[in-house]
Amino acid sequence: MSAGCCAADDDALVALRDRQRTVLWSVLGINAVLFVVEFGVGWWARSTALLADSLDMLGDAFVYAFSLWVLQRGMRWRARAALSKGVVQLVFGLVVLGQAAWRAVDGTPPVADAMALMGIVALAGNTWAFALLWRHRSDDINMTSTWLCSRNDLIANVSVLAAAVAVWQFDSVWPDVVVGVAISVLFLRTARDVIRDARSALAHADEESTHVTA
Repeated sequence: MSAGCCAADDDALVALRDRQRTVLWSVLGINAVLFVVEFGVGWWARSTALLADSLDMLGDAFVYAFSLWVLQRGMRWRARAALSKGVVQLVFGLVVLGQAAWRAVDGTPPVADAMALMGIVALAGNTWAFALLWRHRSDDINMTSTWLCSRNDLIANVSVLAAAVAVWQFDSVWPDVVVGVAISVLFLRTARDVIRDARSALAHADEESTHVTA
């Protein structure tokens, strides 16, 4: 009876990992495509907000690739993956802050129409990714941190749309800069939370390993 239960648990775990893998490949593809398109549009339109959002897409693509790699690995590897995600978000947050400062000094308003159109496309793509990840948001620390990345994408997309409207209304660079800074702050806050949780999970895994060894 006990062996049968263990076999059933193993089968359920394999099925869960297969579902997670399918979802992660899907959101990886969505973010990779959105990064290429949004970075190009952001560069052409001189938009800090779009560039910041596109870098977030790139960071998420790395995050999802890392998440796929650790699916079959233990808690320690999943915690390390989450820690890596936090570090990636921390770096991109600092990069965006630097870009926002440069745009503020330059002072040239971005192209509001391009910002709005790209913002709508990005919002649609990230809503799709968010829906795919929703049912797996509480599976483990790996999937939770992945879902948090997707949630942040939606917040950033809505912010980009708001910035586009403000740039069009006031013909000013400042709404774009403000949103770029806000997105970077969101990166940094999420990075802090993910790094904190990952370090806690690593410490817990080390404790369990010590007990087993003892």
